Amino acid sequence: MNQRQRFLNTMNYQPVDRCPIWDFGFWEETLPAWQEQGMPKDVHSDDFFGMDIQNKAISANLGLLPAFESKILEDRGDTEVVQQSDGVIALQRKTLKTIPHYINWTLKDRATWETHYKHRLDPNTPGRLAANFADKCKAHADAARTWPLSIGAGSLFGKLRDWMGFENIALLVYDDPDLLEEMIRTMADLSVTMLERSLKLAKVNGVTFDFASMWEDMCFNQGPIMGPKYVEKLMKPHYCRINELLRSYGCNFIVLDCDGKIDELIPIWLEAGVNVMFPLEIGTWGTDPVAYRKRFGKTMRIMGGFDKHILAKSKDAITKEVHRLAPLVEEGGFIPFCDHRVPLDVSLENYLHYINLAKQVWGKNLPDLRPTGKPVLAR
Repeated sequence: MNQRQRFLNTMNYQPVDRCPIWDFGFWEETLPAWQEQGMPKDVHSDDFFGMDIQNKAISANLGLLPAFESKILEDRGDTEVVQQSDGVIALQRKTLKTIPHYINWTLKDRATWETHYKHRLDPNTPGRLAANFADKCKAHADAARTWPLSIGAGSLFGKLRDWMGFENIALLVYDDPDLLEEMIRTMADLSVTMLERSLKLAKVNGVTFDFASMWEDMCFNQGPIMGPKYVEKLMKPHYCRINELLRSYGCNFIVLDCDGKIDELIPIWLEAGVNVMFPLEIGTWGTDPVAYRKRFGKTMRIMGGFDKHILAKSKDAITKEVHRLAPLVEEGGFIPFCDHRVPLDVSLENYLHYINLAKQVWGKNLPDLRPTGKPVLAR
């Protein structure tokens, strides 16, 4: 069974030989720390840990076009104030590249929306679809492809939150709901228009996408930034438009990336056709893939859901969690991996224990599993 068949059968609750062995990635600081612990510097993490091909992607440009100029606005010694390519003003350290501290936003109100952002979301701007898009499709034709292929389906709220800031967009639903509705509709129109162009061209070149990806970081540890009734009213119709279009071209799995406590939004997303939740962040609010399967049923597939905090604990804790999740893996509709990028407090030794055990328990030690690398011990 090749990796594309394995992914599709897993998502369709059909028989598979084993679980895909995937990850979500790592903090920027994690891999250098692991290299100090023996991970070779001249090997890609996927090769060292022996991961399966998670997916390859072909997408139109659904972002700001043209982007803002990235530039340094102020030098503060160890830190600098920068304007990012999305117009957000951030304070960041010059050396350790952690998450920057956002201090100002270009997008504030209707005037700044119309002056700085709206025209950058025009689907007819040249360059949204790469000139070699058809050639890229030909390289992933269904008849020869053995790996999952995805397409980007955009963001209705998550990117707006980035551009405007958490507090500002949370208040906008009360201060100017018409503007918020217009911004969400503009994002959706861009996604629908570019998806239609992309899917038509892909079909002509023999390509069916296996899944689509949306990014909607719109929840935190207490729940959604915008209440469910507003998501139902302002966003659900657009999710339906996007998902109906994707399914009309044979793309049946819509993966939505949202961190935080997503419980209240899951029913809305499922009703709108979103059927894969990613990365199912565990956090302090009690998320559990096993409990969620009982609560939401098999309509909701899951990618992720392995508590990153457990990876920083003992090997016994890791072993216990791998085995606890095994029945859900066997049931299908679930590809487990760390519920976010692996943080710095996880040791290389612990991660190697986790990945080797995952291959043994979820991967059944089958011969097509790629080998895990060995640390190079300092002499």
